[in-house]
Amino acid sequence: MNKTLMEILRLVQMGEVRISDHGYDELAEDGIVVKDIVESIAEAILVEDYPDYPKGKCVLVLQKDRRGDFIHAVWGIPKGMPSPAVLITAYRPDPTRWEAGFMRRKT
Repeated sequence: MNKTLMEILRLVQMGEVRISDHGYDELAEDGIVVKDIVESIAEAILVEDYPDYPKGKCVLVLQKDRRGDFIHAVWGIPKGMPSPAVLITAYRPDPTRWEAGFMRRKT
């Protein structure tokens, strides 16, 4: 498992989680429940890794909600900080922009 994703998983398990304002907006827009995202992080699959992102390392992961529908979530850890795990955004992936399985962007 990716190092950043392992750190995020550990922080979530410890209850050190924050949802960004943008994250709340996106969750509401796509009808995603925060509890679904937090509870399914243990089964998250790494899609993209951004270890050098200017605001702090982060990852794009594929998760599922309680119905089994796919969700992309961007989780990060603020630069220079040991915690919390921040849910930056989460959305339902657009099949016109992603390959089947939502693991690779269409070119």
